[in-house]
Amino acid sequence: MDLSRIRLRVEEEEAQRLSPFAALARNSRGRERPEPEDDLRTCFQRDRDRIVHSKAFRRLKHKTQVFLAPEGDHYRTRLTHTVEVAQIARTIARALRLNEDLTEAVVLAHDLGHPPFGHAGEEALDQAMAPWGGFRHYEQSLRVVERLERRRRSDGTVEWGLNLTWEVRDGIGAHSKGKADLRPDDLGLPQTLEGQVARLADRIAYVHHDMDDAVRAGLLREEEIPKDVREVLGPTRGRWLDTLVRDVVTHSEDQPQVRMSGPVREALNRLKDFLFDRVYLNPQAKGEEPRAKRLLRMLFDYYVEHPEEVPEEYRELVERGEPLHRVVCDFLAGMTDRYAVRRAEVLFLPKSWTP
Repeated sequence: MDLSRIRLRVEEEEAQRLSPFAALARNSRGRERPEPEDDLRTCFQRDRDRIVHSKAFRRLKHKTQVFLAPEGDHYRTRLTHTVEVAQIARTIARALRLNEDLTEAVVLAHDLGHPPFGHAGEEALDQAMAPWGGFRHYEQSLRVVERLERRRRSDGTVEWGLNLTWEVRDGIGAHSKGKADLRPDDLGLPQTLEGQVARLADRIAYVHHDMDDAVRAGLLREEEIPKDVREVLGPTRGRWLDTLVRDVVTHSEDQPQVRMSGPVREALNRLKDFLFDRVYLNPQAKGEEPRAKRLLRMLFDYYVEHPEEVPEEYRELVERGEPLHRVVCDFLAGMTDRYAVRRAEVLFLPKSWTP
């Protein structure tokens, strides 16, 4: 049996079924390093699989989403956030007849560059790296897939980077809006609609689930959510996702850009601002953040002064010409919360003396 016919059949089905605005796998701009096509999977399916099998993806399960080391099993982590974004993004992509495989690949990789301790960790590394260009998690996510992950090829050789397609890398690099409002004339959008879906789904997911976690933690009561938001999105959190997803689909179907209606977009912006005021900047929720920032800065300064203690795979980057400060930042950004704490305990806490 000619297995390559399976991939060709899938690519043909895409061309017949998907929207004229969708990104087709067979029309991909390709990879930085050309490689033979797979017999069974399209290029976007291969990208998704490479991301899921990466070490950086597995580490997301022990990285903070909002609350540092919460007591309880039901608070989101960076990994569960990624899964929720993927669910929302795939629902929207399927409804709009866009390429679900590309959408999913972008989403699964969009937070690979997030450091430990959530946005507190990002701020700490940005301050430490200020003389050398700063630190932004979406740029680091690209760096992870392009330069830091090491992949063993089927012939046994090892290469740096996952060698993903241009479309996936474009979606990763342009996924974040940070604290900025969503606007109808957004600049810097991903060039594929699939990347734009991933970008909107990220905002929809984190506003919804961070509110859910805040209510669970006792920081908020549902009735405190601004009345104008509830009038547009629905009276309960359970209605928000349905309202937001339906609005995106309604106003993006057969359109060259993924967008929301004005009232829903403004309600989502208002909800984001409410979260920043009551949760993200809440001293009760963020009491440990100054310590987390100091911990990361201490680790950064230590490893810059002792580069020989950086793991071998990172020392290889220095030997290949990468700046030491950037490589130390790479090492720290890849840490999970608990590994960063363990390294600090080993390096900075006194040990018991044994005669």
